[in-house]
Amino acid sequence: MTAKQHSDMAADSIEFECELPEPPEKVWRALTVPDLLAAWMMPNDIKPEVGGRFAFAKADAHIECEILDAEPERLLRYSWRERPAPGKAADPLAGPLDSIVTFTLDRTVSGGTHLRIVHGGFARVATPAVAGAGCRLSLNAHSRRQTIAANTPRPFLRAA
Repeated sequence: MTAKQHSDMAADSIEFECELPEPPEKVWRALTVPDLLAAWMMPNDIKPEVGGRFAFAKADAHIECEILDAEPERLLRYSWRERPAPGKAADPLAGPLDSIVTFTLDRTVSGGTHLRIVHGGFARVATPAVAGAGCRLSLNAHSRRQTIAANTPRPFLRAA
């Protein structure tokens, strides 16, 4: 998978694309079933219905989301509004992150999934953090020795 910025994307967006051997049905479950999503992201209470609100629980922040688009096995888009945890001050340099996350799933000729993830408004925060951590972002992790970001669905797709 590659992380890249395109001229057709906002300058503060990051994009990830990869080919997964699993079919879109399985990838969709990994993105929309709370326990499966929690396995690679954070605890959550997602319900993939347009207008539905859900949250991710993070130690230092609470992430409030709203489903903006949901086409089963094809498209999932939600708002991402990060708020400091109660009693914790916001980072004055970064500020709260208000962004949009879009997952696009397309069936490949082999029956797998071409997955595209775009996180708008995320690059200003993620790029330094990812670079500082020295990790390679990859959904196509076939080797146990490969470093994988915390937001990597590949290892748990076996359970979806």
